Amino acid sequence: MTQTTVQIVFYSMYGHIHRMAEAVAEGVRETEGAEARLLQVPELVPDDVLEKSGASEARGAFAHVPVATPDDLVEPDAIIFGTPTRYGNMCAQMRNFLDQFGPLWMKGAFEGKVGSVFASSNTQHGGQETTLASFHTSLFHLGMIVAGVPYSESRQMTTDEITGGTPYGATTVAGGNDRPSDNELAIARAQGRRVAAIARDLKRGREQG
Repeated sequence: MTQTTVQIVFYSMYGHIHRMAEAVAEGVRETEGAEARLLQVPELVPDDVLEKSGASEARGAFAHVPVATPDDLVEPDAIIFGTPTRYGNMCAQMRNFLDQFGPLWMKGAFEGKVGSVFASSNTQHGGQETTLASFHTSLFHLGMIVAGVPYSESRQMTTDEITGGTPYGATTVAGGNDRPSDNELAIARAQGRRVAAIARDLKRGREQG
């Protein structure tokens, strides 16, 4: 059986999105015939600013994750992007990375790949859904097949705690929490499984003609 490859490409400042990315990857690896690889996008913030913000130590936990280039995203069957929310949109680091896709976009390099997004925000109503939905616009322009998290993943309907989780993608409420909650991580794993399964089935269909 041909292996299905899924890239999880993320930007994380304080580690919440990195932990979500790991959970997404766990979900991918739980899917028969699928493999996952984590990549992070290049940093744009100067080192001294990261140090003053307290982000340097947190970022050390995922310093081993390779830095992505646009060409790294040509071969995989699916790409799942992770970004913190900045004023209801993706962060500048992720936007800068996507803006380098022009030559590959012109070649149709991303057409037919499965695309998906997960995110974080500092507050419960901090723009998670607008970040995910606006990110989807870029994926549509790239010709990707966009996948979210259906309501059959019932954890996103939880009301007895403050939690992320939307039909557009997994999310986490980062403010005041040192890590995503168990509920949020479970939704992230479900997103990984769903994207991997869709990509696998699409690939099998194409191979069988």
